[in-house]
Amino acid sequence: MEQAEIRHNWTHEQVKALFDMPFNDLLFKAASIHRQHFNPNEVQISTLLSIKTGACPEDCKYCPQSGHYKTDLERERLMEVEKVVEQARAAKSKGATRFCMGAAWSDPKDRDMPYIERMVREVKELGLETCMTLGKLDNDKAKQLRGAGLDYYNHNLDTSPEYYEQIITTRTYQDRLDTLDHVRDAGMKVCSGGIIGMGEQASDRYGLLIQLANLPKQPESVPINMLVKVKGTPLENVDDLDQFEFIRTIAVARIMMPKSYVRLSAGRTAMNEQMQSMCFFAGANSIFYGDKLLTTDNPEADADMNLIRKLGMRPEQAQDYSDEAYEASLSSAIADKKTSELFYEAT
Repeated sequence: MEQAEIRHNWTHEQVKALFDMPFNDLLFKAASIHRQHFNPNEVQISTLLSIKTGACPEDCKYCPQSGHYKTDLERERLMEVEKVVEQARAAKSKGATRFCMGAAWSDPKDRDMPYIERMVREVKELGLETCMTLGKLDNDKAKQLRGAGLDYYNHNLDTSPEYYEQIITTRTYQDRLDTLDHVRDAGMKVCSGGIIGMGEQASDRYGLLIQLANLPKQPESVPINMLVKVKGTPLENVDDLDQFEFIRTIAVARIMMPKSYVRLSAGRTAMNEQMQSMCFFAGANSIFYGDKLLTTDNPEADADMNLIRKLGMRPEQAQDYSDEAYEASLSSAIADKKTSELFYEAT
């Protein structure tokens, strides 16, 4: 097959044509492109830790961390640096190559930056790739994070520009694009994707992927989340997305962004092994492991490793990692953060 071209001029009609392909033809095309740029039998493994939970001022309708909705989620303060590093060390020992830290903020405040920068430096010293998701960034804060050694910054577009205001009103789509620009300008890599199954139309899934693929430089990581319906949020009763539509979205993302890591993120608890396997065949090559993705359930780490072994795959190996570390059973790296001594007041 001819080498896949990196394009930044995708149109609605072209993306619709991909989604409309016969399912087997689409998966074959995506798998063929995947093999041009990645080992199809390797999967990159990341750990995601919530370093500050709840009371977020944004009104994202899918999110239990929003202060606008009444969910069972307990508010937590910013985790102490030492405890974050402890969890990063545990994640590394069990096979993670990237450690992602998320805080429920609209944007990081000046008073929090010294703690955040120290977290980045100390996790980085463990030999892990570092990633953070802290909300909006301006140029100065992006440069501060890069100066501390941050490798990736996650900031999802969530959905298409047309559907966005049905999901979020406290932050504009342009705000999100501006943050991605600041991340790029600072020299960090971009992790950006979205959530599907929020009641959007198929055209909105096309629009999300078009926005991502047509960025001046495509994201290095593209997390594709399937909505996790949480009681108390406005989307708790939205209709389930057809599973074949989710797999098609993975395949089209792989075709449109050939060199990006396409990550299976939230929603994997609703996917059986066969569905996840089809996603891997369609071009997904990254997962989060651990019991939680910020606040929502995630498949148990042992189950992830068992599936990877069953498929004859292996975790992607980073430099200086031993085979023994990768072959270890992947257990949860996220500790129970119920005791207040693990946190400091960030509000």
